[in-house]
Amino acid sequence: MTRFARHCVSSVAVLVAVLSLGTAIWAQGKAVKKAKPPRKAHSASKAKVPAKPAAKATPATPVAVAATATPASNAAPAESDASIDLVGKRDPFVALVNTSKGGAEHLPPGKAGLVIGTLTVQGTVQGANGMIAVIANPDQRVYFVREGDRLYDGDVQKISLDGVTFEQNTKDAFGKPIERTVVKRIYPSAGEQQ
Repeated sequence: MTRFARHCVSSVAVLVAVLSLGTAIWAQGKAVKKAKPPRKAHSASKAKVPAKPAAKATPATPVAVAATATPASNAAPAESDASIDLVGKRDPFVALVNTSKGGAEHLPPGKAGLVIGTLTVQGTVQGANGMIAVIANPDQRVYFVREGDRLYDGDVQKISLDGVTFEQNTKDAFGKPIERTVVKRIYPSAGEQQ
């Protein structure tokens, strides 16, 4: 390797180290600027407040700054910390009430996990042992149900050639149990919900 090539390699290495150190110091300086010290009620202690945060904000050695701040600047923020910034304030645009419906993750597998409101009737078949309905869930998984089969929130009450009648057991806003009959047709008429 020639002398010129060694000089270029060492110059590039020094340049990369300086840039990464500068980025780390810049990132730490930005974090320090966002964190403001708490205000004190006494007017006599105002002169002492700026001196303490300035002493804590200056690092002892630049190497320690590069070691602690470089991984943080390269790492992506976690989803759980996405709503909280460096100061600790919450994101005002995130809903306070959990709007996601977590019921789908806790449903049992198979027919016992089918929610009547989300089903579509694909067809019905006359079998030797009675009527069989072909229903699908929102994931387009197909299930075969018979009269009397238990679903997550009700039962299959009656199967006819044009649809299925379910007896749905739900609760109102006050926790009072409600039973209602839901009819799902293979070909719903105009204005009828499927």
